[in-house]
Amino acid sequence: MPSDSAKRRRRTMTLEAFADTIIPGEKRTPDDRAVAGASTGQGAVAAGAIELLETPAAGLVDLLDGLTTVLNGHATARAADLETTLDPEVPPFVALSFDDRTELVGELLAPGHPEKEAWVGLALFSNMAFDTAAHMHTADALAAGHPGLAATGFAPPDADGLWRFPAYSYRRKFAELHPDTTASGSPA
Repeated sequence: MPSDSAKRRRRTMTLEAFADTIIPGEKRTPDDRAVAGASTGQGAVAAGAIELLETPAAGLVDLLDGLTTVLNGHATARAADLETTLDPEVPPFVALSFDDRTELVGELLAPGHPEKEAWVGLALFSNMAFDTAAHMHTADALAAGHPGLAATGFAPPDADGLWRFPAYSYRRKFAELHPDTTASGSPA
């Protein structure tokens, strides 16, 4: 029977491979199996997808073991359909090629799939980790060079730690600041 640390490693690798399928990135090391290296730059894994999924506030922690088991079951079935032998040293989903992972995830996310809601949840959290660094304070994420915020050109805060946008995105000011607004920008 695998140890708890071995189970945790297999779960992490599987979830990393799923997140990497949603927003691919480059391999962290040449022997990285979870991150397929299908893209240049850093993807969802480097952006903190696993940290976000494992944040208790996300509400998924208790589901991750089960989702990992089901995802690896789907991968095993996919390999059987393709008559492909999977490497037993890594979880089945990790052992699939990037193209096969992508095809499988596409099927799991397709309208009408009975498990779609669960997989959409994992996909959304993978995107949130990359797009917003939802598991971190934005200023800390920017200071750390968060790959998603960097890729989107997210502006750093002013020297006092607050964000102000003097150049209006619509090239005009929509309204005057309410007179009761506090110095921090909160409504009174």
